[in-house]
Amino acid sequence: MNATSFLLKGDLCYSVDPNTLRSVPNGYLLCVDGRCAGVFDTIPESYASLPLLDYTGHLILPGLTDLHVHAPQYTYRGLGMDLELLDWLNTYTFPEEARFRDLSYAKQAYSRFVEDVRRGPNTRLCAFATVHPDATRLLMDLLEESGLVAMVGKVNMDRNASPDLQEESAEASLAATVSWLEESAGRYQRVSPILTPRFIPSCSDPLMESLGKLQRERNLPVQSHLSENRSEVEWVKELCPSSHGYGDAYDSFGLFGGENCPTIMAHCVLSDDDEIALMRERQVYVAHCPASNTNLASGIAPARRYLEEGIPMGLGSDVAGGTHCSIFRAMADAVQVSKLRWRLVDSTLAPLSATEAFWLGTMGGGSFFGQVGSFLPGYECDILVLDDRRYNPPEAHSVQQRLERTIYLSEDRDIVHKFVRGSQLF
Repeated sequence: MNATSFLLKGDLCYSVDPNTLRSVPNGYLLCVDGRCAGVFDTIPESYASLPLLDYTGHLILPGLTDLHVHAPQYTYRGLGMDLELLDWLNTYTFPEEARFRDLSYAKQAYSRFVEDVRRGPNTRLCAFATVHPDATRLLMDLLEESGLVAMVGKVNMDRNASPDLQEESAEASLAATVSWLEESAGRYQRVSPILTPRFIPSCSDPLMESLGKLQRERNLPVQSHLSENRSEVEWVKELCPSSHGYGDAYDSFGLFGGENCPTIMAHCVLSDDDEIALMRERQVYVAHCPASNTNLASGIAPARRYLEEGIPMGLGSDVAGGTHCSIFRAMADAVQVSKLRWRLVDSTLAPLSATEAFWLGTMGGGSFFGQVGSFLPGYECDILVLDDRRYNPPEAHSVQQRLERTIYLSEDRDIVHKFVRGSQLF
């Protein structure tokens, strides 16, 4: 036994599957060597000697997973929300990301981002950095020091960007990526690399071909964007006339899921039947980003359909298209936009429930990291301890009702303790 073995007492609530919550008022969570070993009404006699962390009256939930966030965009959250995607990228994103060539600026900006996430409810994240290898390693260093678990990608883009950001060639982009991977190898316990072609419009065919080869050589995970915005989708058709669609373009380079290629595609607002079928076949993860899809006028992703078709899915903050890092906010947004889609677009797709949204933000997205996002036996112990008395008077609501109110009303100040892999961050 070690410091990551203990019993924790409080009002526990966690997902069993997308439609099932388990709540245990005044129960005990057993953590052994950083993994959940059961939830009990009373302390198991064989573990009675373990340290007891008594948070009676507090709500205890699994940590949340952000499947899609742009760390360098944290600096300009809330700007340009009257623009659509491509104009927003050119006006705000590319000029800001170019500044991360300056490591002193990158350290200041990334430190603020990491501290915000550390204080919030997210315990895992998949983050885009920039094209700059040194700044990307700096972000990885800061995340490692924070105690969070993360996958971080050095962005690839050798076309259709501003001159001060775009990489000079496919060969230069690949060389910088390989150098970044080699210098990062063996350096981290909690942070790992993920291949990150920004999106098809920013990556030439030779670059995508070389990234596909690199993926197969090293079995690296992949993250990118898919079918987010109408103008973007039409642009991909022009750039890849031989492909049958946006997803097929990624697939032609071997960067769209399947065996040994775990893949996250953010947004998937406009995916057609063929693309959805390919996503299901390859088990490509959807990072559903409801706030960003609303702010940049991209639309409403058919989250209900993805759930029903068995496509793996989680939630993304998509800062700075989204304005808040907290995946609690993404849960509430996911429910709200699903109601609008049901009412205004497709009445055959029922709105998401709070139970389903919570699963997406915990177990659904967490599964990209393995057994993460629940208190079921064997799951890694990512834990939030919340003081929800500010909006839940004692004994006024059930544990599951308190969870629903937490999704809509909680703030970072309500998190009193946070654990990742059984280690207490604060």
